Formats: sequence, structure tokens, C-alpha cells
Amino acid sequence: MTFIQLFFIFAAAATLGAALLVVTSRNLIHAALWLIVSLFGVAVFYVILNAGFLAMVQVVVYIGAIAILMIFAIMLTRKVSQVPKPVFNSNWIWALLIAVVMFGSMTWILNMWPQFEAIPPALDPSIDPLRQLGVALVSPEAYVLPFELASLLLLAALIGAIVVAWESR
Repeated sequence: MTFIQLFFIFAAAATLGAALLVVTSRNLIHAALWLIVSLFGVAVFYVILNAGFLAMVQVVVYIGAIAILMIFAIMLTRKVSQVPKPVFNSNWIWALLIAVVMFGSMTWILNMWPQFEAIPPALDPSIDPLRQLGVALVSPEAYVLPFELASLLLLAALIGAIVVAWESR
């Protein structure tokens, strides 16, 4: 194994471990801090992929803005010193079962997809890589579908956050 492969395995383990601690942490502040570690791990992946611009966007936008905003919102709106609620409810076994089935289904679907192992075309070094990324994100032959699905996922997360924050009367 090369150094970069070992570094990738270490970064992946650290990112997944931090993500697991985000969803299992009893304290909201600790969960937000683990989220910052997890988002930093994603930035490390961008650096490994030679996507410096995306790594900087990840650090500035997600870590520098969103995660810090979440920490301030938690500190200003909730009483953190309250007794923490249990992390797991009575339906955690169903959630785990559904997650395993969904992961297996997605893995099977991706393995059946003929373009899953296709090698993407090499970037043209004479053209600005940021321009190539922009064209690829909106091109129907490239990444427009994943780009739109990501926007729908973010919209669903926003609506879910509003529903969770909505106070019942």
C-alpha cells in the first residue's frame, strides 16, 4: 500500500467515526463539534482528489459558517445544562434494520449499473479546472442529476429542520 492509500483509510475511518459520534452523542454541543470533525474529513478527501477549490469551500462554507452557526444557535436557544434525553428510542432496532437493507439495496443497484465502473474522462489541462467543474455540474451528460438530487436532499433537510424546530401548542 502506498502512503496516500493509508492516509485515505485513516481519513475515512476518522470521518466515519466522527459521523457516528454526531448521531450518537447525548450532548448537542459535542454533536456539533463532531460534525465539524466529520466535515473536515470530507475536506481532506477533496484534497486527496486534487480538488483544492472544493476543499476550501468545504472548510469556509460548511465548517466556517454552517457548523459555527449551528453551535451558536444551540447555545443561544437551548438550555444545554438540562438532563440529556436518551440517544436511542424504542424503535432503534427498526431503524438499524432499515438502514442495513437500504445500504444493501443501494450497493446492489450501483453494482448492477453498467456505468458504475466507467472511468471518467481526463481533465483538459489547458482549460481552467474550475470552469470544467462548472460545465460538468450543469451538463446533462455529466453530473446534473446528482447535482439536482443534492439540492433536493438539502431542501428536505431544511424542511425537516423546520418541522423539528416548530413548537407545538
